Amino acid sequence: MKPLPELTAFLEGLTEPHILFDAQYRILAANAAYRRQFSPDRSIVGRHCYEVSHHFAVPCDQAGESCPLAQSKISGQRERVVHLHHTRQGEEYVNIELSPLPGEDGQPAFYVEKMEPLKVAQSQPASQGLIGRSAAFQRMLGLVARVAPSRATVLLLGESGTGKELVARAVHEASPRASKPLVAVDCSSLPETLFESELFGHERGAFTGATASKGGLVEAASGGTLFLDEVGDIPLPMQVKLLRLLETGTYRRVGSSELRHADIRVVSATHRDLDRLIAEGKFREDLYHRLSTFPIQLPPLRERRGDMALLAPALIERVAAPRRLGLSPAALARLEAQPFPGNVRELRNLLERTALMCDGDVIEAQHVDEAIATGRLPGRPEPAAAPRAPATAGEELREAGREVLRAIVAAHQGNRAALAAKLGISERSLYRKLKSLE
Repeated sequence: MKPLPELTAFLEGLTEPHILFDAQYRILAANAAYRRQFSPDRSIVGRHCYEVSHHFAVPCDQAGESCPLAQSKISGQRERVVHLHHTRQGEEYVNIELSPLPGEDGQPAFYVEKMEPLKVAQSQPASQGLIGRSAAFQRMLGLVARVAPSRATVLLLGESGTGKELVARAVHEASPRASKPLVAVDCSSLPETLFESELFGHERGAFTGATASKGGLVEAASGGTLFLDEVGDIPLPMQVKLLRLLETGTYRRVGSSELRHADIRVVSATHRDLDRLIAEGKFREDLYHRLSTFPIQLPPLRERRGDMALLAPALIERVAAPRRLGLSPAALARLEAQPFPGNVRELRNLLERTALMCDGDVIEAQHVDEAIATGRLPGRPEPAAAPRAPATAGEELREAGREVLRAIVAAHQGNRAALAAKLGISERSLYRKLKSLE
């Protein structure tokens, strides 16, 4: 069955990238916006979407990725996913919205994909923003892309140092409020006596030292996003006032009876266990429910398998500028062996020390070791020595990696798909790695 010419002409007139394909993944049409952004090659018509977008030989779901077409065939409805696509600029994160189009029998006959580049994250080392391509990172990014265009309050949960402020900025920048301010409030640093006036502002004479009227951070964020960092540290009396702001969208300056309206979207974050704080009577349950319309769990660095190779070079570029330092395979292996309880923040600090230990152009394993020893707190026992990578990056290093993979495969009890998910790679990548062991 061929699509109606009117449908193809309609897609061609859309400003966003769109492709039309059938149930066998064959591309039937691609509009000019798609060709400009993703593939200047006009011969893509007739090829499979997974071949063009991912350079796969099989559909996405058979290569360990989520496939919106496969999901739509089951649900019969529109589906949304975040994928890494090959573009003219290399691999980029893309927000995909797939819609099934019914045929004469009422069953889906064609599928339309709308693609929107997700500029808040990169799959390659970058000077700023979120960086990663592990399965855990992509799951988190998919939630960010899903909630960002809405008005829902977002609660970011995760260990200290996992990048909650960066994720809050990503939510803001992917929202309709991106052109307005993002105002961050460090709740843990505000004493109870100043919290209300800092958040809501005050009138002249409201308290000793209030010599002039002053707007608060809620006013500063008008039209944009208010980011409440470490919301678990808000004093109980102030939680009531914050709850009123969230429930009614109104507030009063300290010393004023005038009711003001707030035009803000609230994103909050904490590393604290809010369930435990609620049980202890230190955090209001009703406030928790208002803040956590859409919770997002940020993965710790130890669960982001494979992301060290992206994060480390990007962080070195930030902390060592204007120097341009390389990272040897042995140094990277040493970093990957570290537990990093402080997550990306701890990694950044370690790399800054490591850069200072290096006098040349390439960071080696010994520089990492020196930086680790320098940063160890007095009296803290030295961690168990991790397997040291050879100083060279030749066959010995590759064989060490194969031995680690052999041990993981031997210990795994599940199927290949579960093993690929555990390693944070696609099934296709796992297949290639397993072939290398033969």
